[in-house]
Amino acid sequence: MYEPIRSKSVNSTVAGSTSFPHRSREEELDIQLSGHLAALLAVTDELRALAPSADLDAAAERLAGQVARLRGGRTPARVPLTAAKGEPHVAALHRRAHTLAGRALVVAASRADTAVAILAAERMDAHAAALEPRELTSR
Repeated sequence: MYEPIRSKSVNSTVAGSTSFPHRSREEELDIQLSGHLAALLAVTDELRALAPSADLDAAAERLAGQVARLRGGRTPARVPLTAAKGEPHVAALHRRAHTLAGRALVVAASRADTAVAILAAERMDAHAAALEPRELTSR
């Protein structure tokens, strides 16, 4: 009726041996946190292109440093500073950055990384403050 299976299952393991790599919880959290921070860095770089400021420049450097630390010294990819769409796009970027900083804060708290938690909280505050006047006038 059917042909029998001739190779070992990829899901089976012999007791005591591991046939696939395992990562610890800390390693998984490091990977997740570096991903959130790298995404926040990309949005920050895009905001720097649209509305340059010393605060965004400093935040981008701090974010890049934390991503490099979490990735074992490898520097993160950066978004080139190019022209973008304009004012409505800036508000959307600030909302996106606020969300990403919140995600980074949750993971940083979970892995007890105080430096990243403080950085993420500062970025959340900065992006919320950047949105505040626009949100009040648009209603």
